[in-house]
Amino acid sequence: MIKLENLTKSFWVKGERKVVIDDLSLTLPSGKSLALLGRNGAGKSTLLEIISGTLHADSGRVLSDGTISWPVGLAASFHGDLTGAENVRFIARIYGVDTDSLVEFVGEFAELGRSYDMPMRTYSSGMRSRLTFGASMGIKFDTYLVDEVTAVGDRAFRKKSQQIFTERMQSSSAILVNHTMAEVRKFCNAGVVLEGGKAEYFDDLEEAIALHDKILG
Repeated sequence: MIKLENLTKSFWVKGERKVVIDDLSLTLPSGKSLALLGRNGAGKSTLLEIISGTLHADSGRVLSDGTISWPVGLAASFHGDLTGAENVRFIARIYGVDTDSLVEFVGEFAELGRSYDMPMRTYSSGMRSRLTFGASMGIKFDTYLVDEVTAVGDRAFRKKSQQIFTERMQSSSAILVNHTMAEVRKFCNAGVVLEGGKAEYFDDLEEAIALHDKILG
């Protein structure tokens, strides 16, 4: 269970305060793979970062009775001057998992070759996504936060990513941001629609998609 209590987040844009999340209160149940839907700029990635703790809200709080991943696909939690392998070692220590096992798993999964031992600032966006996705899938979380990353790489890598994500969903929950409805229907069984700083939960995924389509016009 993840409980959002009176969350507000705003940013200053060209001298004006833009409210992205507006006094949002919502309870997300355990055991669900949730699609987080909303138009571009609605605040989906911002909400994922707040839930993970990598971004602070202006006010309000997030409560959870389980472990939550960082937003997979967003490399903000990783240091650009460290190599990919060094970042994975650091992550392993932070989350208390076996360092050597995680480094080996990510090295094989992400298919970075010699780049694994190069600074992450030299990585392309796809390489960063493969590394962060691999690191997250290598740790057993109760809830995975995933931002578009199942579409990264060639067909073989996408298939591998989708397979391991499906395996993790047998025992974990997820909040997934993806603009492709075929992917949403494949991986999710419930939905949340974010609009105007507010969010509505739907136990029926198709109802969430219908509202999302209506918002988009």
